[in-house]
Amino acid sequence: MKYIKSSTLLVAWLVVTALCTSPVVLAGGTMKMASATINDVQHQWQKVFSQELAGRIGDEINVEIYPASQLGPIPQMAEGVVLGTIESFISPTAFLVPSNPKFKIYDAPGIFDSAQHLGRTIHDPAYRDVLEEIALDSGLRVIGAVYNSPFVVLTTKKVTSLSGLSGLKIRTFASPLQMEPMKAIGVSPLPLPLSEVVPALQTGAVDGMLAGVPILTAFKFYDISPHVLDLQFSHIISVNVINEDWFQSQSETVKQAIREAGRAAETAVLQWGIDNLARSNKAWGEHGGTIYPLSPGDREEMFKVFKEIGTRLLLEDEVTAGEYRRFLEVVERNR
Repeated sequence: MKYIKSSTLLVAWLVVTALCTSPVVLAGGTMKMASATINDVQHQWQKVFSQELAGRIGDEINVEIYPASQLGPIPQMAEGVVLGTIESFISPTAFLVPSNPKFKIYDAPGIFDSAQHLGRTIHDPAYRDVLEEIALDSGLRVIGAVYNSPFVVLTTKKVTSLSGLSGLKIRTFASPLQMEPMKAIGVSPLPLPLSEVVPALQTGAVDGMLAGVPILTAFKFYDISPHVLDLQFSHIISVNVINEDWFQSQSETVKQAIREAGRAAETAVLQWGIDNLARSNKAWGEHGGTIYPLSPGDREEMFKVFKEIGTRLLLEDEVTAGEYRRFLEVVERNR
């Protein structure tokens, strides 16, 4: 009878333990795609991407879509894609700032003229590869970038002016490019994942929330409050990030298919997102809601204050300054 040395057994035990307690990156397999939202442009991008990918490589990758925070609140999903426990996550860039501060540049107030201008900018052929790799130092690759919607603020009481927001507690995204401008107009900002907003509104923990109208209608926030103030100080950019280690574990054919499918999907859903915004605005009114416009004076003052703050924050930070200047060149080129 042959006996195995205890040292050999120890090594084998350590290997098995490591495999059981660490994320295992395998080629092919399943691609879990997470999102906090449903029935919006983010969800639509995921569905189109899945179709585009299958058209290129068949069932070599099994895509599973998990909308509406099925894989946890936003911070957990963002952490999951960094760690590799989730392969893919789509979100407004602001919620990815804790993962990589360079995402802040896409939250700059007042730089886009329209949804079409935004689309031309983020899909600019000379810039798109830069955007894809902007967060590789955090282990994230951007395979999709889409126009989401302009920012509005829902409030539990009727507010029709900037001054009416002063003193209110407003849920924001997790980015200083939102929190600091809100502070400048007297708001107390509170970053919250979408899954925690409803109870916070119902208990009075917050008095309102920054969001896009498509999310407000998709999650039926008109049942909580009908009041929306149309700020539009910036447009939301959503990006789909994937875990870079998982991506690099794939064959060259699969990697190329993922990149091609992502870009095909982002182009395909641009007009869908624009049309969905119109549908959502209409639906808000049909369910008893009202979207109050800002006065021209308020809008001028808001842009003056918000753009100054955004520019200062981005240019004072050595991590973002260079990337922001480069992005502004792309913005101007596509204006």
